[in-house]
Amino acid sequence: MDAIDEAGKPATAVPTARPPYGAYAGIMGAFAGVLGVAGALSRSLGRDPRGDTALDLAVLSVATFKAARTISRDDVTSFIRAPFVEGEAGTGEEEAPLETGGLQQAMGELVTCSRCVGTWAAAGLTTTQILAPRFGRLLTWSLAAAGANDFLQAGFVALTSKTNILKQRSSL
Repeated sequence: MDAIDEAGKPATAVPTARPPYGAYAGIMGAFAGVLGVAGALSRSLGRDPRGDTALDLAVLSVATFKAARTISRDDVTSFIRAPFVEGEAGTGEEEAPLETGGLQQAMGELVTCSRCVGTWAAAGLTTTQILAPRFGRLLTWSLAAAGANDFLQAGFVALTSKTNILKQRSSL
């Protein structure tokens, strides 16, 4: 008996690849393991995290945004994505993870998703601030400034575009 879709018509059987659950578990295990090692190293070096402020969280958030967008979209980091994507790495928006059903696909999904890689970026920046405070702070604040610059540039473009539209309307 043929399968029927929601409209009552025969459904076409399209084989769907099973998501790489084993690779996902491995990546999550690596994430937890690296954080565990970083925590143990932090404790053994006596570098316990200090009480962070709202400003620290805001700076970390903007830095994480910038790092995640850079890794998942910018040309300069296309070499990181290239082994895991179909198409030309460096185009950003048009890259798609390779459909291998394994670790290569899972890594492709990770490095092309700014939210996904953002979790890793946040953990990396936080860990760096604890284990190498001067470098971590320099890196985080530099990325945050670059992220703020992105927002300011986008705002400037939007404002000048709107100004040009209003000028055109007023001259009619």
